[in-house]
Amino acid sequence: MSQADANPHDPSAPLEPLPGHSSHGRLERILRRGEFAVTAELNPPDSANPHDVYERAAIFDGWVDGINAVDASGANAHMSSVGICALLTRMGYAPIMQISCRDKNRIAIQGDVLGASAMGVQNILCLTGDGVQAGDQPGAKPVFDLDCMSLLETIRIMRDNSKFLSGRKLTSPPTVFLGAAINPFAPPYDFRPFRLAKKIAAGAQFVQSQYCYDVPMFQKYMSQVRDMGLHKECFILCGVGPLASARTAKWMRSNVPGVHIPDAIIKRLEGAEDQKKEGKQICIDIINEVKEIEGVAGIHVMAYRQEEFVAEIVHESGVLKGRRPWRKEPNPADELVAARMEEILEQPRQLPHEMAGAVGDSEAAG
Repeated sequence: MSQADANPHDPSAPLEPLPGHSSHGRLERILRRGEFAVTAELNPPDSANPHDVYERAAIFDGWVDGINAVDASGANAHMSSVGICALLTRMGYAPIMQISCRDKNRIAIQGDVLGASAMGVQNILCLTGDGVQAGDQPGAKPVFDLDCMSLLETIRIMRDNSKFLSGRKLTSPPTVFLGAAINPFAPPYDFRPFRLAKKIAAGAQFVQSQYCYDVPMFQKYMSQVRDMGLHKECFILCGVGPLASARTAKWMRSNVPGVHIPDAIIKRLEGAEDQKKEGKQICIDIINEVKEIEGVAGIHVMAYRQEEFVAEIVHESGVLKGRRPWRKEPNPADELVAARMEEILEQPRQLPHEMAGAVGDSEAAG
């Protein structure tokens, strides 16, 4: 891809609107052009340092069309997805903001949607969210005011009807491309295409699947999807990812809800001299199979703690066919911002009682 998919006046600004497009973002343009899209997942840091986000995003430069900002997946607290998106849009990246219904009610969610769109977020992925019992703070109070279906409907109403759920009018609606998650690998299998149809009816324009390690099962799912004509109503991205070892694969199969890994994959890893290298090759082999399935519009690469392999996986699979996704070009202003941030972070912090004492002293002096 050329840098035509960048605003000529400001590379970090949204693109000019196109007819028939819901957003001003690159991901929607690429999919609607019929090009094979690549998205990846940015695992959020347990940190308040913006450089931790930028370092992780830089790994994907020139290789992906969108970066998922994860929203407390597994019910574990990390930097918020809206915070990550604020940092990424500032630099011109194309984030896909995940919204989980677990932690916020409809009032907070609608506010986040407006704020995200104002920051330049063009893509939103709607999720119900894992239960709090899955995380490291099981005593947290879950919300689940909405689920993924009603969340899709809520944002679609905001975007298309310019109003809140209450009916109150919006002066400027959010311009966003709406997504959802699918899992063809969890029972009841025959129901999964019908659930996709419900998500499309609710507003989903693209979907990203759970990890695919069973291509025949995914092929069967896609056959049903095509029979229902759903591949013409929604862009389907197949989830893929490298496995670090057979032990990791066994742990994921037993502990990550909805992940299906056949015995044949585990045996292939166990028989390899270098299991991490073999896990990467398995991912590439799966991509080469799923990219040939009719109705698959792209891949979503989830490389937890192996983000450095994403570029190799995308390159070696050949899915881009010579296309060059957007990459961040050096900007002298960014260096100034980074230097100033370093100064701020290095400054000694005053404790609350020290600040109180300083205020008291100034009041006494006055």
